[in-house]
Amino acid sequence: MNVADSEVVAAVLRRCNYRHTDKPGEADLILVNTCSVREHAEQRVRARLRELGQFKQMHGSVKVGVIGCMAERLKEKLLEEEPVVDLVVGPDAYRELPALLEEVDGGGKGINTLLSTEETYADIAPVRLDKNRVTAFVSIMRGCNNHCAFCVVPSTRGRERSRDPESVTGEVKALIGQGYREVILLGQNVNSYRWNKNGDRVSFEALLEQVARIDPLLRVRFTTSHPKDLSEGLLKQMALYPNICRAIHLPVQSGSTRVLRRMKRRYTREDYMGRVEAIRKHLPDTSLSTDIIAGFSGETEEDHRQTLSLMEWAGFDFSFMFKYSQRPDTFAANRYNDDVPAETKARRLNEIISLQTRLSRKSKEKEVGQIREVLVEGTSKKSETHLFGRTSQNMVVVFQGRDYRPGDYLKVRITGCTSATLFGEHLP
Repeated sequence: MNVADSEVVAAVLRRCNYRHTDKPGEADLILVNTCSVREHAEQRVRARLRELGQFKQMHGSVKVGVIGCMAERLKEKLLEEEPVVDLVVGPDAYRELPALLEEVDGGGKGINTLLSTEETYADIAPVRLDKNRVTAFVSIMRGCNNHCAFCVVPSTRGRERSRDPESVTGEVKALIGQGYREVILLGQNVNSYRWNKNGDRVSFEALLEQVARIDPLLRVRFTTSHPKDLSEGLLKQMALYPNICRAIHLPVQSGSTRVLRRMKRRYTREDYMGRVEAIRKHLPDTSLSTDIIAGFSGETEEDHRQTLSLMEWAGFDFSFMFKYSQRPDTFAANRYNDDVPAETKARRLNEIISLQTRLSRKSKEKEVGQIREVLVEGTSKKSETHLFGRTSQNMVVVFQGRDYRPGDYLKVRITGCTSATLFGEHLP
């Protein structure tokens, strides 16, 4: 989502004659786009700002700004605590960047962290910052209404609001015209997408169908789904369109119903397992990825074992795994003690990572011998004679070849694997 926001910001700045550069020495303005989901992310931002402070001493005219969720969470404190920062802009105030930059040019500081109940940036055509020109992010909604106990998103990005479906399909058509072959529809909880205007009602299932029907050669992905909202209707819709990728990201966070209730996730272990069974029923060739938090407040050894057992049962193909990081102004920070010792969190996380490595290896081994359609993304980092791309299941495949370009679809037989990567041979 930060990539999508950065592309919106680049479009706003282009209107006032800024142009993106990959060379810091050429920059008149450096913006640090931030996340507040974990404390470690904010620590990295602080370190980056210290580096930029030194850079600014050598390039005195450069302006430095912090945008995104950390800007929204800390507001004026960032200007007080980080002297290098000239402007602070929240996720709903990017349109105000030109005016804020004028304030900085006038010798002041610029700040706008007002949240909006309407802003979706639907009328702004993002400036694509990717280099492969194969995959593009398309934001379909902003904000979140779920208020999970550990999460800062509702306070940093505001309430859910959905984007006009015509603007979504219009952006996708423009991307196809530019040569893109894959889009990723983005939302904090895409299942909550709802457009209702003048009697016209569009659900996420309907929007997904509209996008899939634009071009059968366009791959369509989406993220993220909330387990309480993943419907049978969505799975049936996916099954009708081969170009809707067979990959679902379904964050579980914990395998313990007791912990899930403390997290305010609004589903049980059994509910989650029911969603996985529905996926397997309607889309048996679909890969499944997840998010897992180790050491949430009050988590016991039994709770941890239940997470491990659910991982085994689900056989996740991939997981994003984290130690619990208590974030200020969340329900958990206000109501719970962060009472799992750091060494216990680390040990549990290592056990989760070790298990996921085994599960990932097992899922890749099942692919050996299969023939998969691969969308070429570029040349392998390790060999100029090899290409890499992804299957519909979002698995990376490396194979020998030179005479193909990013965006080509190729049939590849899978011949080997590691826990992270598939290897194959192109079939003529």
